[in-house]
Amino acid sequence: MWSVWLSVISLLIVISTHWVYRWRNPKCNGKLPPGSMGIPLIGETLDFLVSNNSLDIPPFIKKRMMKFGPIFRTSLAGRPMVVSSDPEFNYYVFQQEGKLVEQWYMDSFDKLIGQDVMTRVSSHRNIHKYLRNSILSHVGPEALKNKLLPHLEDAISQKLQGWSKLPSLEVRKSLAIMIFKLTAKLLMSYDAEKSGDNIDDFFSNFMEGFMKLPINIPGTAYHKCLQNRQKLVNLMTKIYEERKRNPEIGKGDFLDQILMDMKTETFLTDKFIIYVMFGILLASFETMSSTLTLAIMLLSDKPKMVKELTEEHEAILKSREDANSGLTWKEYKSMTFTHNVVNESLRLASVLPGILRKTIQDIEVNGYTIPKGWCLMVVPSAIQLNPNIYEDPLSFDPWRWQGISANVTAKNFIPFGAGMRTCAGADFSKVFMGVFLHVLVTKYRWTIIKGGEVMRTPALGFGDGIHIQGISANVTAKNFIPFGAGMRTCAGADFSKVFMGVFLHVLVTKYRWTIIKGGEVMRTPALGFGDGVHIQVLTKHA
Repeated sequence: MWSVWLSVISLLIVISTHWVYRWRNPKCNGKLPPGSMGIPLIGETLDFLVSNNSLDIPPFIKKRMMKFGPIFRTSLAGRPMVVSSDPEFNYYVFQQEGKLVEQWYMDSFDKLIGQDVMTRVSSHRNIHKYLRNSILSHVGPEALKNKLLPHLEDAISQKLQGWSKLPSLEVRKSLAIMIFKLTAKLLMSYDAEKSGDNIDDFFSNFMEGFMKLPINIPGTAYHKCLQNRQKLVNLMTKIYEERKRNPEIGKGDFLDQILMDMKTETFLTDKFIIYVMFGILLASFETMSSTLTLAIMLLSDKPKMVKELTEEHEAILKSREDANSGLTWKEYKSMTFTHNVVNESLRLASVLPGILRKTIQDIEVNGYTIPKGWCLMVVPSAIQLNPNIYEDPLSFDPWRWQGISANVTAKNFIPFGAGMRTCAGADFSKVFMGVFLHVLVTKYRWTIIKGGEVMRTPALGFGDGIHIQGISANVTAKNFIPFGAGMRTCAGADFSKVFMGVFLHVLVTKYRWTIIKGGEVMRTPALGFGDGVHIQVLTKHA
């Protein structure tokens, strides 16, 4: 009996040892890139998901780059993977879409968007091309230039005016809601304000949620992410079904087009369209809200940058023949420093930790072989924080873009991906951010009152959020100067205001008063009070 058990145990040990060996030494027709496959099944996933309170390259990537070089192998979420921060190789890979690689998403993202949708978009170039062209026809450069720019300015102006009446707000969530409502209105003619739908609680940080371990139990970030995803999918279903029931009410939007194309495009099923709508909106509000939040946070303690931004936009306003006219495409294109601020914000944000592809052929690189069927992760942060390209890469320096050529950015600036799969919403995102900054700096000012923590989880996040004091109208800067202005502002300004505040606090809480003589106000031209203002002061209980 003991010999049987001993034989079984020995066999299990042999099998386990062989399995572990095969895990750590995958089959390859050549030499694999250096690296480690980590623990069987788990790989190095836990190390990858460790958060870091910095805009720097995630520690998981940075440590392995230093140890193995710009291209290394690992295993994440049970998948063999090669990670690359080599701009030349990445550029080459993006040009090989459909030949050597195809788009791929992590399993958790498949579940978030809908596995059937992601599989079909990734593997069928004609489907991706159709969706890309359809989106571009409604929010691409021509649509922005000829139709959308005034709509963006009006929507942003109305929203910021509403924000100015609030005592405080959390920036990222507020931006996510604004961008969702605006994009839904442009693409699907959905008016969230008129619908009565309460969508403000749907916007947890989806990116942070799906980058967590995919443990779907109450209390986890991933569980909350899936719950909010279902709420938004239900909303998309409602919008879609209402439009489908009433096709005669043409809106001329993206949803109209896709419904009309159902007659000829067999891949356009009800479920597919609903999840595509959700995916487009998710991509817009997640990435733009995070990037703009970072920009607002970084600008908050950079008065020189805000001053240059403000001067650029005020010059645009002053040059208009009609002071009440809206922003034009020519004016938008002239915003040189604004474009630099947007680019610098995109460079530092690197909202997504990686751009994923799957190899459909063996790929040779630098003497190594990446086997067919492996995943390939291009790391934007490692490319966009490269000190050989960007001096002092962690500093927020919009002026650096004055000397960067298009040849450099082609391979070293990929906030929207690259190649055939470049994000269709890239121009829309940049225009939105530019117009938002235009309205913000010409009409408002803001102060951060809580938060300011930046973290990578490994997706970009902001801890407990960035809270700003209700955006106040930017009138006081030029129209309220009791203590002077500029470099010669009175040094006792704060002391004076605090003294008056404390005086009033003591006066109204403990005393009452009555004017018994005088009360005449005059200017001589200095402020004066004639024979004075005489009061009788009594304690409140007297």
